Formats: sequence, C-alpha cells, structure tokens
Amino acid sequence: QVQLVESGGGLVQAGGSLRLSCAASGRTFRYYVMAWFRQAPGKEREFVAAINWSRDITYYADSVKGRFTISRDNVKNTVSLQMNSLKPEDTAVYYCAARSNLYYSTRSYEYDYWGQGTQVTVSS
Repeated sequence: QVQLVESGGGLVQAGGSLRLSCAASGRTFRYYVMAWFRQAPGKEREFVAAINWSRDITYYADSVKGRFTISRDNVKNTVSLQMNSLKPEDTAVYYCAARSNLYYSTRSYEYDYWGQGTQVTVSS
C-alpha cells in the first residue's frame, strides 16, 4: 500500500514558477514508477510527466517539455515537479500517482495509487 500527499500548489502569474512535492509512504516506494497528472475543469485527466524508480528515465507530455522537470528522492520518499514558464493553460488540479511497474505509462487507469490533488492556478 502506498499513500501519496501532494503540496506546493498555489496562484502564480504567467511566466512564473512553482514546485510541487509529493510525499509517499510505503516501504516499496523506490520500485514504483511515479508520475504527475493534471485535470482542468471540464476536461479529462491528462498525463504530465513520469520518472522510473532508478531516476534514469523521465518522460514528459509535449505540452510541458522543456518547462517542467520531474525528480524523485528514494531515500526521502518524495517526488517533485518543478514547473517553470507557467502558462494560463497549465491551470489545473495536479495529482501525484504511483504505478507498481518498471515502466511508465501515460494512461491514468494504469496507475495504482493517487494523491488527493493540489490546485495550480496561473493568471494571465
């Protein structure tokens, strides 16, 4: 069992930065693929970024590539999402997710555990 708790959301102006964090509980955290998804009002949940357990493979949605960076600390059991050059279209609830698999997925239904979400609002 893995429990995930996100933090770090808030209100920021376009062009600004935010850093989201996700604290995970569970002894086997290091063997999970970790990812961030987001969901804007009236839209489906969409993949943002993922990182494998050994931190040597990361994958990003095209919409955030070059602006967002995912990282993880397997000692502290945390995963972070550094978001730079934020745009109004990045406004959404951001969710941390864990997948008990060696390989990442962009499909939300393939993730086993989810956090409660944290709101990110980017004003123009």
